[in-house]
Amino acid sequence: MRAVRFDRYGGTDELMVVEVPRPHAESGRAIVDVEAASINPGEISIREGRLHERWPAHFPEGEGSDLAGVVSEVGAAVTDVRVGDEVIGWSEERASHAEAVSVPAGQLVRKPPQVSWEVAGSLYVAGLTALATVRSVDVKTGDTVAVSAAAGGVGSLSVQLARRAGARVIGIAGASNADWLISLGVEPVLHGDGLSERLRAVTPEGIDAFVDCFGGGYVELAVELGVPKERVDTIIDWEAAARLGAKAEGLATIEDPAGALSELAELVAAGELVLPIERTYPLEQVREAYAELEKRHTRGKIVLIPKRSAS
Repeated sequence: MRAVRFDRYGGTDELMVVEVPRPHAESGRAIVDVEAASINPGEISIREGRLHERWPAHFPEGEGSDLAGVVSEVGAAVTDVRVGDEVIGWSEERASHAEAVSVPAGQLVRKPPQVSWEVAGSLYVAGLTALATVRSVDVKTGDTVAVSAAAGGVGSLSVQLARRAGARVIGIAGASNADWLISLGVEPVLHGDGLSERLRAVTPEGIDAFVDCFGGGYVELAVELGVPKERVDTIIDWEAAARLGAKAEGLATIEDPAGALSELAELVAAGELVLPIERTYPLEQVREAYAELEKRHTRGKIVLIPKRSAS
């Protein structure tokens, strides 16, 4: 089968699609033929070696956490999934950017038929991270919550989950995303120079909580605006969080990831949660997919389609 690999730290040019042995299901595990697997910014940092101390690569290294597909084989002691099941799941072994992947059966949940493959294959990292951010800053009814990169993979879900919790949500994003955010009941505010003044103007009574999905000074901005440090969470600027006493909590704080993933999938199926898909790419265009993601202007998710043509 084909899978993405890289042999050393570096840029997108290090990514290769190579032939590797197809996995077989060991006890407690299932093989999923992957229909869709999204890409995430953290995978860029791992491939570039910037997270070597936290998550070192072991070359040749695979990549990918998110996945959705069809179970093609199950190992001994597996009872929760069967061959032919359509599932959503995740790999903790950097392996989902491939035509098939072996995962513990407990990391798979049922895919509702109303959820597209592309959305299903994008839901784990972004969805659970968004859920963690909203829980981390303790969003309550009546709060005013600001979210940076509000139209990105995590941000687009964070704003919706904060709205579901009863908050007024300010979405910091580019002008091209304003109408889309408004359609979600989010108040858009343009990022860039003068942002502090614009935020103060639309929130004269202050901001109760701040979710940073972009980095590059948003933690400092939140503190400057008077947001309590314990209600500032960043998913990317760990240094600023440590220095200023803010939070840096993401999906690792979710105690029941399979349950949370299933809950999010049901919200999507019911039309109560929307995850936009910016673009899909065939597996062999993985370099182009990451080059697009690195521009940091994506609305929602970019998705790899291992086994069929993408658009």
